[in-house]
Formats: sequence, C-alpha cells, structure tokens
Amino acid sequence: MSVSTAPARSRHRWFPLPHRLVRSLAGQLFVVQVVIVAAVVAGGAVLAYLFTAERTEDAARREVTSVAHAVADSPTVRSAVGGPDPTAVLQPYVEQVRQDAGVSFITVMDTDGVRWTHPLPEQIGKQYLGHIDWALAGQTRSETYTGTLGPSVRVVTPVWDDRHRVVALVSVGLTLESISAQLSGPLLALVGVAAGALALGGLGTYLANSRLRRHTHGMGPDELSHLYEYHQATLHSVREGLILLDRAHRVVLCNDAARELLGLEGELDGRPVDGLGLPEALVTAVLGEVPARDEVHLTAERVVVLNTSTIGTGLGRVVTLRDHTELQSLSGELDSVRGFTEALGAQAHEAANRLHAVVSLIELGCHEQAVEFATAELALAQQLTDRVVAAVSEPVLAALLLGKAAQAAERGVELTLTEDSRIDDGVLPPGLAPRDLITVLGNLIDNAVDAAIAGAAHSPVAPEVTVTARIEDPRRGDGGGAGAGVVRGVGGAGVAGGDGGAGRGDARDGACLLLRVADTGAGIDPSAVEDVFRRGWSTKQDGRGHGLGLALVAQAARRNGGTVEVGRERGAVLTVRLPLAGRVRECEGATA
Repeated sequence: MSVSTAPARSRHRWFPLPHRLVRSLAGQLFVVQVVIVAAVVAGGAVLAYLFTAERTEDAARREVTSVAHAVADSPTVRSAVGGPDPTAVLQPYVEQVRQDAGVSFITVMDTDGVRWTHPLPEQIGKQYLGHIDWALAGQTRSETYTGTLGPSVRVVTPVWDDRHRVVALVSVGLTLESISAQLSGPLLALVGVAAGALALGGLGTYLANSRLRRHTHGMGPDELSHLYEYHQATLHSVREGLILLDRAHRVVLCNDAARELLGLEGELDGRPVDGLGLPEALVTAVLGEVPARDEVHLTAERVVVLNTSTIGTGLGRVVTLRDHTELQSLSGELDSVRGFTEALGAQAHEAANRLHAVVSLIELGCHEQAVEFATAELALAQQLTDRVVAAVSEPVLAALLLGKAAQAAERGVELTLTEDSRIDDGVLPPGLAPRDLITVLGNLIDNAVDAAIAGAAHSPVAPEVTVTARIEDPRRGDGGGAGAGVVRGVGGAGVAGGDGGAGRGDARDGACLLLRVADTGAGIDPSAVEDVFRRGWSTKQDGRGHGLGLALVAQAARRNGGTVEVGRERGAVLTVRLPLAGRVRECEGATA
C-alpha cells in the first residue's frame, strides 16, 4: 500500500501546477506575452529571410549579367564564333571563366539556339532551353527557367560582330540550388538571432510575470475581480471608520463609516489629513509617531475611539475609528446611577444613625426631644426635594438634581437651586435628548463640586454650588446674569461682560433652556478660556484622565444648536443655552 500511494501523491502534487499557472492572471499574461514575442520574432525572421532572398536573387542577376557581358565582349569569343570549330576554342575558355566567376553555367550558342558550349559536354550541339527572342533583337534580359541543370536564374545577351550584327548568343546562369546555398549561412545566423531573441524575450517575460504572480498571489482575473468586490463591500459595510494614508499623510481610502463619524464630504482621495478640518487633537494623534491605542477624541458631534498603526515599513498608516457617542452617554448615565446608589447608601447609613439617636432618646424618656430631632431632620431632607420637584417638572432634570445634591452633600458641598429656577413639564421639545441634558448638567455640576472642594482649602467660605435651570424667553425680557469677567461662547456668540454686567440671552428665533452652574472655587484663568472646552484640558493633577467632561458639554451644546459661556462671580460660572425650537435656531449670548 505504501509503495503504491507515493506516486499518486507525487502526481497530485505536480500535475495541477501548469493548470494553476495558466489559470492565474500572471500565467495568462505569460502565455499571451510568449505567443506575442514568438509571433513577432517569427514574423521578423520571415521578413528578414524574404528580404535577404530577394537581395540575393537580385545580386545573382547582376552577377550573371556582368559575366554574360564580359564573355560576349571578349575578343576570343568574337573571333571563335566565326571560325570553323567554335566548340574547340570556346569550351575550355568559358569553363575557365565559369569556374573563376562562380556561376553555374556559361552557354555560347549560334543564333538558332544550338549550343557550342555547356558544363555537360553531352549537351553540346543540342538546342538551348530558354527564350532567346529578345537577345536576337539585340536586348539583354534575365529570366528564371528550368533547364538541363534544373531551375536557374539566367540572362541571355547577344554577341556583336564588327558590322554590329548579332552573330551569336551568350547565356550565363546560377541555379536556384546554388543561390539557396548562398543563403544558408545568413539563414542560420538569422535563425540563431531569432532563437536568441525568443529566449531573451521569454526569459524577461517569465521574470516579469513571476514578480506579478508574487504580487497577485497566483490569483486569476475572476478571483482578483471578486476579491476587489469583496474588499469594497467589506469597507463600505463595516460600522467602524477606516482611513488609509500614504507616506505623505494623504488620504488613499476613506470608507462610508469614517465619512459619517468625521462629518466629511466631497472628494477625499489625495487630500492631506491635516486639511480635512478635523479637530487639532485628533490630527495630532493621527500624525503622531507613537501609534494611538483606544484614544477617545471629540469631533463636532461625536465621540470616537481612535486607533492608528503603520503599514509595513512606512508605506503609510491605517486609522480606525469607533463611534463612542452612545457608549459615552450610557457611561454618563451609569455614573449618575452609580452616584445615586452611593448617595442612597450614604443616606441609608445616616438614616440608621439618626434612627438610633431617636430610639436612644425615647429609651431615655426624652420623647419631646426625640420628636423634635426626627421632624427637624425630615424637614431638612424634604426641603430640597420639595424645592426641586416644585421648580423642575422635567423628570430627568429633577432626578439628576436630587442625585447630584445627595452626592454633593456627602462630599461636604451644599448644592442649591436658585429661586428663579423653573421648568414646567412638557416644555422641552422631543428633539432635545435626555442623554444630552444629563451630559450637560451632570458634567457641569461634577466640575463645579470638584472646584468648590478644591477652593475650600484656600478660602474660609463653605463650598457651595448654585444651579439655575429655567426657560429663558427674550420676548418676555427674561435674562440671567452670566457674571462679570470673561465669557467665551461655543456654538454661538460669546462676549465679555462688564463689571457686574448681566449676560442676556438673545434667542432671536425663540425661547431657550438655560442651565447655569456657579461654584465657590478659584474660577477659570482668563488665559485658559480658549482651552476650557478642548479635550484633555483640566485643572486636576491626580492623573486620572480628566479633561473630557467640559468637552462633552460643548459637543452636546453644539449638537443641539446651543451655546456655552464661561464667566466669573465668586468662582467659575458656566452657562449653557439650548434652543427649544430645534437645532436650526441658535441661542446666542449677548451683553445687555
């Protein structure tokens, strides 16, 4: 069994290779090119042969014509044709001339065509085979005719006497066999040159197609076509954004997902990546020498996760983008829920402590003190809840404010809602996503609480965060103080307020939702206002990867056609205005 299977394996390994070679694109091109080279070489060889044969025959005609004229003009021939025995004189003479000239035959005949000389002595005295009429008329002509020696190229010329009469004829010829013998040398050289050219062309074609076969991985035209179709379908169907850059950081390929994530339009091929209008931080990460790994970046309306890698040995760069917008929103909501849970846990712990205190007072017989203590704590806890529920009927904002108030209280920060805060239920449009509200107000409060805690270490003032949430309608003259200091707008107009000046919302196309958060921290340095909403900016130095919250606030405001302003009172004041009439109607901050 083992002996018989080995040849079968060998046959299976080797015989399919020619079929694979011909089936591949490189193999088909190789066969076509070899055929073309062979046809060109063969055609050139045939043309060269025909040209050489024609020139050789022309040279033979000229040669026999020259010999014929020389013999006819010879004094020996002229004197012999008038003698009693021309053959005796002329036969040895013309044979010597024939051998010296290298022609096939020299025949001298009378005007009737009877031979006096011939290379074959037995043909002397017989009739000449060929045409002599034009020679008798005094002309010299050549022809190809089959005589006693076979086919030959011959010429017949007259012999003139002193009276200018035709007294004899001379025929000189070269057989086609001898002409072919003259062509054998050039023909062999031509065949050698043609074979060499064919071999060289075949070798060059083989080397070129071997390189092509390596690059195409031995695939055929149909396979390459299908691979291209699969490639295009895959690129434009995946949900991840993909951008390919060349060595000069120009766009080679950008799929549909990348266009959507980055908000790119128009023709992108060949454009430099730093000329696409992308955020500076994103461009810096793409062009950086160190590959990016799961870096979070902000575009005009989305949060994307960036990864980059180098193609080969510096051929270019691959940029992949994942949409992180929804996940970031969910993460914010999860953080809020986690904060609520922690706040509830802290409140449960405090409630247990208060309950123990009430029980102890009752056990000591201090019933009135127990009732006063319990009702006072209940009133204090219910006061903020009643205030928030009465002022803010929007469930998402109310729940967020209550949760953030509990978190702030646990961290020692008092969170208050201003008296003019009021948002009725159903006022917010359906297009204003609750996630965006959580993103905006949650991040503003988180930053304000952190700033108030940091400012308490350098100020005797108790840390406090003040929140304003209301509908601002410029047609009714509503306005809110943004605080004196620097004001910087994002997504709309931002201006500088004067001392004690009140920033007034100018919603020319309708009412706005105003969310303002003020803290008792150190405030924002005026020189840093331009960078506040840039990803990565933060005053915290604990190395926890801060610097995304305010960037998300600015993005959410921009996505909803609103504005963000930075001001200053006791600390930082951040004001967000979101239009209630949709994204096409922007709220713009203005100075009253």
